[in-house]
Amino acid sequence: EAMDRLLVDLFLESYRKPPRKIWLDLDATDDPLHGQQEGRFFHGYYRCYCYLPLYIFSGEHLLCARLRTADKDASSGSVDELQRIVGQIRARWPKTRIIIRGDSGFCREAIMAWCEANDVGYVLGLARNQRLQRALGQEMEEARLACERTGEAARCFRDFRYRTRKSWSCERRVIGKAEYLP
Repeated sequence: EAMDRLLVDLFLESYRKPPRKIWLDLDATDDPLHGQQEGRFFHGYYRCYCYLPLYIFSGEHLLCARLRTADKDASSGSVDELQRIVGQIRARWPKTRIIIRGDSGFCREAIMAWCEANDVGYVLGLARNQRLQRALGQEMEEARLACERTGEAARCFRDFRYRTRKSWSCERRVIGKAEYLP
């Protein structure tokens, strides 16, 4: 607990005055194992036996490093860590806007609902699926035509409301990117 607090304290002390806004980056990555360590699990995405640590950074500052076994979802434990870190930051910087970001492994109902309930912004990746591809059909066609015309990568964006069929409790704003490469 003291080490957890220290990481956030060092971050807070690195500023002379509270910033208007900070970003907290959530990430999970593999820590390959080369023996019979306790908690050893094979992870299909990384194709190895590994641990799956959770990291939370703000810029170059490490705020959380939690060693976890690889039999968990990438987002496992994120809400608990966010509660702790955001609480500690807000105790010192009550007016600072906090925004989290992460890849699609963190686009989970529990994280988004916690952020919404605690006035924390979020930018999270959303895994491609057929419904999203259909919603971006016109933008994809525009990107294809632009790419063919210029010979360079083309991107078109669309801002819309979206709700998963089962996993989200409500409709949310999504910004979709249609990209076509040469």
